[in-house]
Amino acid sequence: MTRMLAALLLSLAATATCASEAANIRASAAWIRVLPGDLPAGGYVTLQNPSTQPATLVGASSPSYGMAMLHESSRAGGMNRMRMVEKLVIPAHGSQMLAPGGYHLMLMHAKTPVAPGATVRITLTFADGSALPVDFAARPAGALGPHD
Repeated sequence: MTRMLAALLLSLAATATCASEAANIRASAAWIRVLPGDLPAGGYVTLQNPSTQPATLVGASSPSYGMAMLHESSRAGGMNRMRMVEKLVIPAHGSQMLAPGGYHLMLMHAKTPVAPGATVRITLTFADGSALPVDFAARPAGALGPHD
């Protein structure tokens, strides 16, 4: 009985020292580019991971949008392309930038109109099931970054 209790306590202690992926991530410069009408908005953010383990972003959701997906834009052979991405790894002791022309969140079907100046809550979901709520600043269609 004592051994079983000791094993249980050791297991609980080991679990307590393992932080979730979301707990390790720091989000900064979060903004969305709002387009007119029902056009999708793009979500951009810098994700920093100071931990010793990589974190894997697998999705996003927002009460302001009916759908949020990870996408990557690229340019090849003079053509712009966009594709859906299943996951995005934030390396240990590294960062991953979601920015125009690269990785980004595609936000579709706004539930109510989102105006520049508003704040939109987007929850980022990681492979271990943990979640990181982030407030994104809504910027006008011509914006190039979070503060221009």
